[in-house]
Amino acid sequence: MTSLKCGDWQHYCGTLLVVAVMSCRVVLLLSLLLGVAWAGYEPTWSSLDSRPLPEWYDGAKIGIFIHWGVFSVPSFGSEWFWSHWQGAHSPMYVEFMKKNYPPNFTYQDFAPQFTAEFYQPEEWASIFSASGARYVVLTSKHHEGFTNWPSHFSWNWNSMDVGPKRDLLGDLAKAIRSETPHIHFGLYHSLYEWFHPLYLADKSNKFSTNYFVITKTMPELYELVKKYEPEVVWSDGDWEAQDWYWNSTVFLAWLFNESPVKDTVVVNDRWGQGIPCHHGSYYTCADRYNPGVLQPHKWENCMTLDKQSWGYRRNATATDYLTIHDVISELAQTVSCRGNILINVGPTHDGRIPPIMEERLRQLGSWLNINGEAIYNSQPWIHQNDSVTPGVWFTSNSDRVYAIVLSWPKGGVLTLGSVLPTPETHISMLGYHENSIQRNFQLKLVSKGMQVVFPPMSDVSSQWAWVLVMSGVEPVARTAPPPSVMLWNDLA
Repeated sequence: MTSLKCGDWQHYCGTLLVVAVMSCRVVLLLSLLLGVAWAGYEPTWSSLDSRPLPEWYDGAKIGIFIHWGVFSVPSFGSEWFWSHWQGAHSPMYVEFMKKNYPPNFTYQDFAPQFTAEFYQPEEWASIFSASGARYVVLTSKHHEGFTNWPSHFSWNWNSMDVGPKRDLLGDLAKAIRSETPHIHFGLYHSLYEWFHPLYLADKSNKFSTNYFVITKTMPELYELVKKYEPEVVWSDGDWEAQDWYWNSTVFLAWLFNESPVKDTVVVNDRWGQGIPCHHGSYYTCADRYNPGVLQPHKWENCMTLDKQSWGYRRNATATDYLTIHDVISELAQTVSCRGNILINVGPTHDGRIPPIMEERLRQLGSWLNINGEAIYNSQPWIHQNDSVTPGVWFTSNSDRVYAIVLSWPKGGVLTLGSVLPTPETHISMLGYHENSIQRNFQLKLVSKGMQVVFPPMSDVSSQWAWVLVMSGVEPVARTAPPPSVMLWNDLA
């Protein structure tokens, strides 16, 4: 049999796919002519955006992101290794390969080294539970195209056919649901793939064809949802094409109307050019998005423990990682402004969560064991941060207001410029008890606002940040309009 060259293969596949596309369009046209109506949510953004946010997501506040794939083998630079090396031909990556690998080594040659021999999903679930996370989002497929499950649409480029020889995704889903049922399971999925021939064909056609979407991306998404029932579908890799190319609204209408997770699933906002920060169950807007002011729509701060990379880097230093104080500061700012935080870890090629990442997660969990009352199921208060003392962020729940104090005040006296006491005011601190009864702290009015006297630090069990619990307090009236939210229309 004569082998097809790359260009011939694309043409052959393209011909078949044109037939498939036309068939799909005929079916859709017949449905419209016969008056078949969409049940529930229609495949339009106005309809999809009308769906209420499932309550679990807003109350969860904290998730764990996991970037794991073939890029974990070179574990150098970032998870964009393949693109930087053979797409952009970045000198740093080219030199790394020249020094460490033979001349004819390809990116596909890394896949057999993605071994995962130390991967214990039950241990991962235990770590995530200890962190205080309420949901987990695993990378099912990054831009390299390698699937962490035995996809029918990624032959010989998936975790069952090569490398680990197991269903990495399915094993974690099972462990999370059996060992830590309080944690919701979710999946990241990249819409595009850097070097897939069909995607490159569509791109060369200026996305007037969608061969890649019909035969690869959308079948994968339906397969993932039907088989693993994720309660988060975290889309990415959308930015080169419009949402109609990706068939985004059609998929989301099915997801919200008919899928096995239609009542509980949430989705982000990365479904095509101009969609981020405009449509979705919640907005991510950009990586490490943290606007610092109250947002009108639910949003998520997806961020990394490694300041430079989402995937594991062997060449990272200790100072490349956020400290636990950094993490708690991000958490306080995010939750105060109506956001969730999605904290990323990058496992090694052999399936270990690096000890420094595990330590940060366990430290966060120990802090939340004391102060979680100010985080989980909380709502933004009238003011998000204090007008006098930097590093004080507010949340609320019912009649309680929480002040998350990121630095111990000088002299043990905290001045709050955004809070006023009343005759019914009661102030205590999470993690500080006297004779098993929460003590009402001393306070007094001053020209700048209200001062609260802290107890000795040695008597407080919390570390890194401290939470005041206030009831019977009033917000100081604003002397100026609240900060304007960050507008993204100009960035679309």
